[in-house]
Amino acid sequence: MEVDLFEHVSLAELAHEESDNQVEVDATRALADLRQVAKEKEIAALLSGDQDACSCFLEVQAGAGGTESMDWAAMVLRMYKLWSINRGFETSTVDEVYGEEAGIKRATLRIEGEYAFGYSKCEAGVHRLVRISPFDSNKRRHTSFAAVAVIPIFDSESHIDIKESDLRIDTFCSGGPGGQHANKTESAVRIVHLPTGITAQCQADRSQHRNKQTAMAVLQARLQHREMAEQTKANAHHTAALGEISWGNQIRSYVLHPYRMVKDLRTQYEVSDPDGVLDGDLDGFIFSYLGKCADN
Repeated sequence: MEVDLFEHVSLAELAHEESDNQVEVDATRALADLRQVAKEKEIAALLSGDQDACSCFLEVQAGAGGTESMDWAAMVLRMYKLWSINRGFETSTVDEVYGEEAGIKRATLRIEGEYAFGYSKCEAGVHRLVRISPFDSNKRRHTSFAAVAVIPIFDSESHIDIKESDLRIDTFCSGGPGGQHANKTESAVRIVHLPTGITAQCQADRSQHRNKQTAMAVLQARLQHREMAEQTKANAHHTAALGEISWGNQIRSYVLHPYRMVKDLRTQYEVSDPDGVLDGDLDGFIFSYLGKCADN
């Protein structure tokens, strides 16, 4: 590739000097193709973990702080929905528990596509927001926290056996923000794995049967990830490993006041366009983190 790069650069420079527009265009196009190949090879090298190619579940949970943190959690959820759409992943909401006044208490996304877990795992941790609160009549500055956890969806061959007797399955009525748009039928499903206490629930569908299937898929992923973590003694991308959702565990800071900046505390990568980041422009943060992991 280095030889090809040198040849195309030399050809482009020569064509420019001799005003040979067609050759210059061809050489420039070839250089662009080489850059794309190099980028693909770099991504393949960075995403070489055993589960990196998997789809995943991405969970967002509001920290302490009531409505402020719930509103921030909803902003984080929207950010990942937009990011996954921009990357061409298929995204669906598995579960979403709304706050009483605004925002969400927690939510789970299913992100499907090649390397969905490899990219998304870089976002696991606590995200901190500093802004003038839209809920404070005195317009004071508030700090809010939301936690993100990412769990790979393993292929069916690696599924662990779950005994029916180890499960408690509850059904309940799902509802929208502030209790609006509540379902009158008990279509929402919550499944508890009694030996571990791990819980999964789904209320995205009107069908109780489909909600149960989805909740079982989430439970299966959580149990498999727990088993893998116990084997490797590493649980960096699961909710239980996030600890307290507060200052000490944050990975990224989003400041909207008194200045505007988003900074990753692991890599020091930062941008001065928080609106773009909140609209899903996360690749710079993800690639800087992957690069740091590769260097280490």
